[in-house]
Amino acid sequence: MMRKLHDRGFVVYEKYGSITLTPEGRNVAEAVKTRHDTFKKFLEIILVPKDVAAKDAHVLEHRLDPKTILQFTRFVKFITRATSADRPKFMGRWMKQFRKYCEEKRTTA
Repeated sequence: MMRKLHDRGFVVYEKYGSITLTPEGRNVAEAVKTRHDTFKKFLEIILVPKDVAAKDAHVLEHRLDPKTILQFTRFVKFITRATSADRPKFMGRWMKQFRKYCEEKRTTA
């Protein structure tokens, strides 16, 4: 696998030696991590347990179309805006109602 990554220009690699990322390799690694973190955050927003979210984020990051990934990214950024002034007021209420809904379904299902 290291040879393949080396051939594609992502790592500097010597057999049985050290391995370092090239600038292109670092860019790809950062993009993959960002995708993973976005999917993990989305799954946590919809109250998927953290351990399951981490596992399922890995599946999503490799299976979805780039346009779908873009929309997930936009949604997560929108819903998690840092300051309350930026975030629509209904968002906090929506999240509380969703949590309540899930808790009610947990006791009935």
